[in-house]
Amino acid sequence: MTQRKQGLLPVEAYTSQAWFDWEQEELFGRTWNFAGMTSDLKGPGDYLTVQAGVHPIFVVRGQDHRLRAFHNICRHRGTQLLRAAGRSRKQIVCPYHNWTYSLNGRLESISDEARQYNHIEISKDDFCLHRASVETWQEMVFVHPEPDPGPFMDWLAEVPKYIGPHRPERLREYDRSRVQYAVNANWKILMENFIDGYHLAHLHHKTLDMYDHEQQEWRFSGDHWVFYEPLTRAFRENLGSWSPLPIIDHLPEDRIGAYLQILFPTVGVTQTESFWSTFQFLPVAADKTLLDIRTRTMPFPAASTALYGAYGAVKGLFQGGNRRKAVADLMGTFTASAWSASSQALGGDGEEQDPLASGDFMLEDIYACEQQQRAMRSPKFSAAPMSKDESSVLELHRSIVGYLPLEAWEKRK
Repeated sequence: MTQRKQGLLPVEAYTSQAWFDWEQEELFGRTWNFAGMTSDLKGPGDYLTVQAGVHPIFVVRGQDHRLRAFHNICRHRGTQLLRAAGRSRKQIVCPYHNWTYSLNGRLESISDEARQYNHIEISKDDFCLHRASVETWQEMVFVHPEPDPGPFMDWLAEVPKYIGPHRPERLREYDRSRVQYAVNANWKILMENFIDGYHLAHLHHKTLDMYDHEQQEWRFSGDHWVFYEPLTRAFRENLGSWSPLPIIDHLPEDRIGAYLQILFPTVGVTQTESFWSTFQFLPVAADKTLLDIRTRTMPFPAASTALYGAYGAVKGLFQGGNRRKAVADLMGTFTASAWSASSQALGGDGEEQDPLASGDFMLEDIYACEQQQRAMRSPKFSAAPMSKDESSVLELHRSIVGYLPLEAWEKRK
């Protein structure tokens, strides 16, 4: 029987829990993972948590203002030390038995040590937290499960050469400009969609018609993908009248357009004439992904009506109707009914509407990705040869296979 494939990968790479678990161990557990923004860690004791494959990790700003990353595991019995994100911790205290660590990862005290451990000599130096690695770039925070994974800038390869002229530190993220989608599709299907230049002029012929798709340029840099396309002449000449958001004031006229970088494996950065944003594909199951988008725009006066207008514009760019799945903890538990409600709520006030007629390019993408995931269940599914603007998908697959060799998968099945 001929094995069904999507590009270079077997269909099981998108549908199998065994493959999903393998990715957690050998892909996400062996590379840099996006954790958040430096603005999430403003002062000493501020922290955030992230799941890097099978590794729970937290990042904390120390009293010396340095960022440090540690495995989020108590050295006593392995209990999770911190949840979600928080501010101004003086120490890190395990909720199970109150073992206490400093912000630099040293074990400071053991509760009831004299009474409970009088027959055992414990060296606190032997039970410091396991170190991970943390780096920052473009206001973003990245972590790696290993303490010495090699230079971060080597991992970035030549990506810094291809980013837009945007200054994210001069832009502002508002509380309500973060949107999240619960998508019933494998994370790789979403990733492939984002790096597929072929669909832009077709699926998005009404929603992204301000960009000149015929002039798109893309390439791989290491395992990462970089992209640029200019505005059409008509939109470039009428920027101020059509843009729903203020034009970013520090962009040279000759460099205005859409920039996109996909940092392997699961985070992207988009820069346009009016916003700068990150989007992260958080794998939850073989057929479920949380898409988390954070956007920065030009600052607004706190009480101005322009602020709410900007929020509405960002919401319109990334979110249709009541599709948003508000999630406080990025890796929280999702029930089947919650996923179903998120996937089906395409219209306002409970009314169903066609996502392809929503005027929202994100809903168009999600619809296409979810339909592809469903198709993979069929024994009739197969993939035709890819166009030149889809060949990026094959390059992505080569990067994945570099971590997950197909011959090894055959032995694991």
